Amino acid sequence: MDQDLRYLKLLARNFPNIAEASTEIINLEAIMNLPKGTEHFISDLHGEYEAFLHVLKNASGNIKRKVNEIFGTTLRENEKKELCTLIYYPQEKLEIIKSNEDYLNDWYMITLHQLVRISQSVSSKYTRSKVRKSLPEEFSYIIQELMHESSSEPNKQEYLNRIILTIIETGRAEDFIITLCELIQHLSIDQLHIVGDIFDRGPGAHIIMDTLRHYHHFDIQWGNHDISWIGAASGNQACIANVLRLTFRYANMATLEDGYGINLLPLATFAMETYKDDPCERFTPTFLNNQHPDEKSTRLLAQMHKAITIIQLKLEAKIIDRHPEYGMNDRKLLEFIDKEKGVFRYNGEEYEMFDSNFPTVDPEHPYDLSPTEQDIMNKLCHSFKASDKLKKHINVLFTHGSIYHVCNGNLLFHASIPLNEDGTLKEVNIHGKLVKGRSLMDEVERQVRSAFNPNCPEEERLWAKDYLWYLWCGKDSPLFDKSKMSTFERYFVNEKSLYREDKGYYYNYRDDEKVCDMILDEFGITDNHRHIINGHVPVKAITKGENPMKAGGKLIVIDGGFAKAYHEQTGIAGYTLVYHSRGLQLVQHEPFTSARDAIERGTDIVSTILLVELSAHRVMVKDTDLGQELKAQVEDLKKLLVAYRDGTIKEHEKKQA
Repeated sequence: MDQDLRYLKLLARNFPNIAEASTEIINLEAIMNLPKGTEHFISDLHGEYEAFLHVLKNASGNIKRKVNEIFGTTLRENEKKELCTLIYYPQEKLEIIKSNEDYLNDWYMITLHQLVRISQSVSSKYTRSKVRKSLPEEFSYIIQELMHESSSEPNKQEYLNRIILTIIETGRAEDFIITLCELIQHLSIDQLHIVGDIFDRGPGAHIIMDTLRHYHHFDIQWGNHDISWIGAASGNQACIANVLRLTFRYANMATLEDGYGINLLPLATFAMETYKDDPCERFTPTFLNNQHPDEKSTRLLAQMHKAITIIQLKLEAKIIDRHPEYGMNDRKLLEFIDKEKGVFRYNGEEYEMFDSNFPTVDPEHPYDLSPTEQDIMNKLCHSFKASDKLKKHINVLFTHGSIYHVCNGNLLFHASIPLNEDGTLKEVNIHGKLVKGRSLMDEVERQVRSAFNPNCPEEERLWAKDYLWYLWCGKDSPLFDKSKMSTFERYFVNEKSLYREDKGYYYNYRDDEKVCDMILDEFGITDNHRHIINGHVPVKAITKGENPMKAGGKLIVIDGGFAKAYHEQTGIAGYTLVYHSRGLQLVQHEPFTSARDAIERGTDIVSTILLVELSAHRVMVKDTDLGQELKAQVEDLKKLLVAYRDGTIKEHEKKQA
């Protein structure tokens, strides 16, 4: 009782009298009876920043649908397409319009009226206060007047027309149009969920991270590629080598050099000298983004690719030796190379090799770095740890990220929950702790954060840094969950049976409703319409007819191949899941050409809505996690009212700040 009274006295500081407390109750009750905001789920971006930014701008096609709803047959299809393109890319589109439009003021007048109508529609599910906070200060009052008044009322029509005309006459039409377009984008997505793998393969992970840094409401569930970059930023040299290897494999130099200022010159010099007579055919990069490099640049990338791959295999062996509990000796394979015969001897068998040129591998000590290799890695480690932008982006991953997230009846994690062969939760040993299910995920997150915690004992911090690499490719890692990662075998050995990577049992049970229910129960999710949402494994929707919805719709895989590297495998270019007040919709996207095409020709991502689950009743804020918090606040405020009325707490005036 004393504790309750102390809490109510603290609450009374913000609501010092009956009037203030009553007003807040009214406000909260009103908010709870608004439709829930729109959530967007997206995964496996893999650096494809143009497609990602376009999906944010068009809200997975929702803005286009909104334009069709509002204007129907009153606008031609071409006019609606032009209006949508303007909303997505206002600055660029305005430049084209200004150079082509003969009656610019008339165009401004018509367009501003159209944008006001769209703004009114997308803002209708939010409180005026929330909308106001989204507005730039210089236009806030004017936009509020336009959005909350109806031009259909005779008394208001001239008033609103006069506001818009004055905007044009004072030369502010262009700035005002840009502001309205950005507001429409902002209000079309209330909350963004990134279900892992922002990094690797594509050219602009750093651009995606910069965008997220300034985004209004988002969360990230770490993927295995994200964790590799987190490991690199911590100074884990095996993770650094892995990040570089994937960079060279997909010729993605922009993120490393332009994004994070990583100095690659020492490695390039070493690779050119060490492999000058080596064709490095297996290491020729895959060019995904309309790149047309010259032969010299391609050869240099191949040499750097091979050099860092050998270094990575050596560095990984050191971690494996430090941690026999990982059980990963099957990844230490340099010792089985017969350089003289050019074969790979393993488990009593002899295999032909694609490549047997290993000038830096000493058969007596195959996992020792040469002095030059160690010097290169020390310099690269310094470069990664000293990058200010990388530090900022890793901070975003920690501030807004986690290994899993529970939100509005949905359980989000990138890859898997390790399971036993019978579908029960698998117990995993993490630094002496036996954990499974939710406890396993919590312990994984604790270890990831420990690697960056200066208050953590040094021995524990070093263990956690090594564990970051294990999370990338370890058998029981919930971010990987395969029998092995066959890196060495695929590069060097001409035997496909050695490439086999068996998925964990989680992937066998993803279509089992009982197992999905067991996992949801483990995480305390009791909602009637609950789901598991994953990425990680591309759904081959077109090429193999795979279904992203599993276990009767209780598990949804939203990795549809955003990365261009996966387009041929999946036949599409990604999914986004949209959860609005009417229910869940899975949106299937076709490949995006480019922002330039979108601006100049009005091309949009072709999207198909796959209905997942529509609600019989509109979902309101009171039905969400936020609604539960608001209900609790209302109950506390009602207790405060009782305390005021029976004299337990005295009313007073609110102190001025």
